[in-house]
Amino acid sequence: MPEASPEFKRMLQEALAQFEVGKTFTFRRTFTEGDVALFIGVTGDYNPYHIDDTFAGQNWFGRRNIPGLLTASMITHIGGLVGFLATEMQFEFLVPVYVGDTISCVVKVEEKDKARRQVRCSALSTNQDGKLVLRASFAGFPSLVRLSQ
Repeated sequence: MPEASPEFKRMLQEALAQFEVGKTFTFRRTFTEGDVALFIGVTGDYNPYHIDDTFAGQNWFGRRNIPGLLTASMITHIGGLVGFLATEMQFEFLVPVYVGDTISCVVKVEEKDKARRQVRCSALSTNQDGKLVLRASFAGFPSLVRLSQ
């Protein structure tokens, strides 16, 4: 990979200074049938757990659940707003999420590595009943490219 320009490295240092350990970002949304259809269409995740009412009604979920990565994508929404470029992500899917569920995702800055200009974060997503549905961690590079403060 080519070396980043000195200007880009300076921008990363400035962005890193703004990501203090303990800082949190929150995003909440309600998932719709349209969200699921678009996600499945883009990813090709035609798993019967997500698209087949008959199959899903016979399994332990009792109905169709939405793809786990659709729930996890809430992290990328927050990352996009603050100009974060992820280099690694880990997910633990704890309970299913269904169409109509409202999910709150809270991202927390856990540590900063100034030498590598990287940030490590955690994310917890809960449903409208307060149940933890997703636990995640990720690392990457903050930047000064922002859609939101």
